Amino acid sequence: MLRGDGGLDKQSNICYSGNMSYKNLKGFTWLLFFYSVPSKPVNARMKIWRTLSRAGAAQLRGAVYVLPYNEENYELCQWLVSEVAAVKGEGAFVAVDKIETMKNEEIIALFDLLRDKDYGAVERKVEDLERKINSINKGTGAQDNKKMMDQFARLQKEFDDIRKIDFFRSKRGASLKKKIEALQKDTLGLSKSIRRPPLEMISRNAGDYQGRTWVTRKRPFVDRMASAWLIRKFIDNKAEFKFIDEKEMERPDKDSVPFDIRGGEFTHIGNMCTFEVLMKSFGMKDKALRKIAETVHELDIKDKKYNSPGATGLEDILAGIRKAAKNDLEILEKGMEVFEMLYVSKT
Repeated sequence: MLRGDGGLDKQSNICYSGNMSYKNLKGFTWLLFFYSVPSKPVNARMKIWRTLSRAGAAQLRGAVYVLPYNEENYELCQWLVSEVAAVKGEGAFVAVDKIETMKNEEIIALFDLLRDKDYGAVERKVEDLERKINSINKGTGAQDNKKMMDQFARLQKEFDDIRKIDFFRSKRGASLKKKIEALQKDTLGLSKSIRRPPLEMISRNAGDYQGRTWVTRKRPFVDRMASAWLIRKFIDNKAEFKFIDEKEMERPDKDSVPFDIRGGEFTHIGNMCTFEVLMKSFGMKDKALRKIAETVHELDIKDKKYNSPGATGLEDILAGIRKAAKNDLEILEKGMEVFEMLYVSKT
């Protein structure tokens, strides 16, 4: 049941658009839009749905949608009523101060869930671009700087468009905003970066790398997880790992081995990811390792060099670990467990 006279509440100053947030859960005004249109033509029905979706509306029941009140949304509802009528449908909307069967917090949760999905799609693209930039920083030289700066500009626009309809400033949006700001600094740095000559591939002996501490960047993901597993399983089963900010990259002592980090002893060479470099450096020719290397390459460099079935599923699992784990070491250890199981499945 709805309570409200269906009119425009000119006194309400609780709902905000732009960069302001909703402060008072008790003083909301909601706009409920409901409509029905003929089943054909289908594109007429889809046009209404897409418009509501782009405006950030949340679906309550069937063809009933809710938006927080502001003048822009009010005008949108007026326009939609006209659009529905133009395709021989029926539409109406009301402004209400309460929905009897739902609390305001529950309605807000609907909006946050929608925005989480929107932000999630952008976040995956941000992480993809982060990996490409890291590849350049580690010396691969395989990416087009201008292309990546253009890609960042598109990501920024996608984020800004979602932010406009993130009416309640969700936590996911705030977190992604920080990631994009950090990525912007890295992207701007591409225009100033100096292309380094390719690193040289040198044969190594595992006996020279016993009892060492392997140093890498914080927030490990696919290549670092896989590389750490490879190190502990085939190079030094007592290897320890340490995490630093890349800008702080220094070798504290002779027992530290930096990997998958700019200027590291083991990192990208040419179009090879760190996992591949470690395999070649230590002369590993295991068939199961080669299959894993193809998957790691595909997820880390994304140059479509290999057709690796299951790569997307593996990436989702590792992304889940990164979100759920409490710290970098736990992320790495759990990721290594996944690669151990993957290896066993291929042997």
